[in-house]
Amino acid sequence: MSVLELHYDVPGDDFTRAGEASSAIKNKLKQIGIAPDIIRNVAIATYEGEINMVIHANGGTIDATVDANAIALVLKDTGAGIPDVELAMQEGYTTAQEHIRALGFGAGMGLPNMRRYTDEFELKSEVGKGTEVRMKVYIKK
Repeated sequence: MSVLELHYDVPGDDFTRAGEASSAIKNKLKQIGIAPDIIRNVAIATYEGEINMVIHANGGTIDATVDANAIALVLKDTGAGIPDVELAMQEGYTTAQEHIRALGFGAGMGLPNMRRYTDEFELKSEVGKGTEVRMKVYIKK
């Protein structure tokens, strides 16, 4: 398999478009014959990151690279950054405002699910500069 590279811009604060990038990646992985369980993991992790960008960071970018061994994902934003990454990684912890939670988002499972559904997970965040998440899901285990 040759390398496939995908790029998506995620608009901020637009819940009507939230999920477009993760859905497009999922569909592309189906087209090239990736196994359903791998697609599911990638789709969940990507969707959670995409929603986080919409809620907390006024959007960002998602880059996916697919090769014979893995799907690598890089999610970047220029939002406020995460002051306490360790706290943010705890299930149920959220800084989402009440109106976001009323929409059914912001339950505090985004980052934990991103880590749970990927084989490699790395998060770097700087307050005032933004956040970068790198994830990898292996195709062949």
